[in-house]
Amino acid sequence: MTPQPTRPAAGRHHVVIVGAGFGGLFAAKRLADADVDVTIIDRTNHHLFQPLLYQVATGILSEGEIAPSIRQILANQDNVRVVKAEVRGIDITEKVVTADLGGKDAAFSYDSLILAAGAGQSYFGNDHFAEFAPGMKSIDDALEIRARLTGAFERAEITTDPEERRRLMTFVVVGAGPTGVELAGQLAEMAHRTLRGEFQNINTEDARILLIDGSPQVLPPMGKKLGRKAARQLQKLGVDIILNSMVTDVNQRGVTYKDMKTEQETFVPAYSKIWSAGVAANPLGRHVAEQAGVEADRAGRVPVNPDLTVGDHRELFVIGDMMSLDRIPGMAQPALQGGEYAARAIIADVEKGSPAEREPFSYFDKGSMAIVSRFSAVVKIGNAELSGFIGWVLWLGVHLMTLVGFRNRFVAAMSWGLNVLSRNRWQLVATRQQLHARNAIRKLREYEDKDGVRSIEVRDNLKFGEGRDTRADAD
Repeated sequence: MTPQPTRPAAGRHHVVIVGAGFGGLFAAKRLADADVDVTIIDRTNHHLFQPLLYQVATGILSEGEIAPSIRQILANQDNVRVVKAEVRGIDITEKVVTADLGGKDAAFSYDSLILAAGAGQSYFGNDHFAEFAPGMKSIDDALEIRARLTGAFERAEITTDPEERRRLMTFVVVGAGPTGVELAGQLAEMAHRTLRGEFQNINTEDARILLIDGSPQVLPPMGKKLGRKAARQLQKLGVDIILNSMVTDVNQRGVTYKDMKTEQETFVPAYSKIWSAGVAANPLGRHVAEQAGVEADRAGRVPVNPDLTVGDHRELFVIGDMMSLDRIPGMAQPALQGGEYAARAIIADVEKGSPAEREPFSYFDKGSMAIVSRFSAVVKIGNAELSGFIGWVLWLGVHLMTLVGFRNRFVAAMSWGLNVLSRNRWQLVATRQQLHARNAIRKLREYEDKDGVRSIEVRDNLKFGEGRDTRADAD
């Protein structure tokens, strides 16, 4: 039974924002001085700077440095209410969002809705790969990967089986986009610089790092020239790059990939497998698209109008990774700009008291970049292409400015400075819970109590749509 929808008592125009990523957060901040009430709903209590997750996984930064509290960020904004909950449904006709608040259902009516729930990892129909190859989309993912990486060297140190040692010291990264390239580069630096000399029975420089992708080059969106430069730098670091190859299986023992030209399959024994090959929009996108009479694309992105609305619902904005418009990439800048655009459009309607004319959303491309190693990055801004040390400096500056909060910028800058001056990394703490929690929760989903009510731990980790029929009556 759906609970009675609620809204702020002031009776002002109510904006509900689903998701506190770049798009949702910057939309909320842009509405700070508007004559509206804002409810921002997110399944976590933090705003995640996703482009730096790999640095948490490889011990450069701590999770707190890239994931400040949503409440702290918006603490001085009187018209915002923050709700930690998992959105379970949206009725775009009744203008109601339903959510699970950790065992208690709630409903929120809205006048305007900004859907900015982001995207998750896509395994291209092979979701069973996820058990053995975590993605890189959350703090939990980064901490699990850190535990896997450090655990691999610890196990290799004590094993007496040469073949098992080779497997433990083989690391496979699937996907040669920015995340995969940056992660592979940092893995190589860990093995060749950070951990060198810390073990008695193994030489960490013997670690083998593979980067596999189905494309003919690394970093396809950046063009052939920068792709070649990034590949050469990775190879200097000792990374084996395998292109034009599709991963066909991932299991506990390793990875199987197929050469797309020769059709030959190769099995690589590997303990650590990391998936960064694709993304799929939050399933809420398809849920909304069906109601609006539009068809989401294969990745679940919603086709939007030039003003980022859906169908004939001018009060419903879909932004960031969830939208499909003019081949705009799913990166931080489009989400940020989309959130601010949606907020301005809402403000214009409220101030006018009726639907205001809207200029089409215009995305300003501030470029794309990827760091390959210390002192080396590739940057593409319009037609300008930069690499090496200059690219690295630009990468540092852009990412520092995009981090939310002065403290996080300062601490990140200090951490990067220490990483340059010293080969040590101070954020390599790993626990058994980090390593096993994700799969343990997956197993918990198979068990329910006698009344069919899932535990809070399982509910908090369900994807949209999972277990809805089972839970309907019980909740």
